[in-house]
Amino acid sequence: MSTEKILQEIAESMPLSKAGLDLRENGKGFGLIIVDEVNGFATVGAGNLAPQTPNEQVSVMVSETNRLAKAFTKQQMPVLAFLDTHDPGKPEPPYPPHCERGTGEEDLVPELKWLEHDTQATLVRKDCINGFVGAFQPDGSNSIVDWVTENQLTNVLVVGICTDICVMDFVLTLLSARNHGMLPSLKEVLVYDKGCSTYDLPRSVVEGLELPVSASHPQEITHYMGLYFMASRGAQLVNSCLLYTSPSPRD
Repeated sequence: MSTEKILQEIAESMPLSKAGLDLRENGKGFGLIIVDEVNGFATVGAGNLAPQTPNEQVSVMVSETNRLAKAFTKQQMPVLAFLDTHDPGKPEPPYPPHCERGTGEEDLVPELKWLEHDTQATLVRKDCINGFVGAFQPDGSNSIVDWVTENQLTNVLVVGICTDICVMDFVLTLLSARNHGMLPSLKEVLVYDKGCSTYDLPRSVVEGLELPVSASHPQEITHYMGLYFMASRGAQLVNSCLLYTSPSPRD
């Protein structure tokens, strides 16, 4: 059965509810969270887990994230970016070595490099799939909790890679933390579908590489599944984002 047919049947059995997001008039209380848009995951040929050829879903994710981040920072709305970063020789099971410190894989993709110098952006390096867990500091504090609290955020918009792995793990944990009262100001967690992507490893490629067939990971299907499970746990799915783009006094 083709991917298109499978996706059609899944969508019919497990439909997604999406809505547009319009922040042109008022974005107060909103923050943008970018998950792992680093070279090792999103730049062609940059590492073991990077796309080996240009990928439209990944390219759209980076372009949309850049558009959102620029609009947020122009309006002095906070942005937080996770950067997957591992010490050399300490891979994260079950994945091969990736995003090791000092390789460049752990740095933001070129289109988002400017965030390193923007005063509205907070960069958080993490050493595990789950960004909320990776945000815990040695003193017991949590960078995500502190960021949401300090900025008095009521809503966060999440984008990044991979939809069904790092993005999903983070969103599900963030929702649980909110429900548990760890983020008193936070009301809604929104996920932008075009601002997310995942990797493509069809079964035919897996078999050609003589990998276990269980390693198969068709991009469109797993992207959809990630969105479905986030929505089923309470995340709001967004299919368009309109933002104020006129120059701000900072320009």
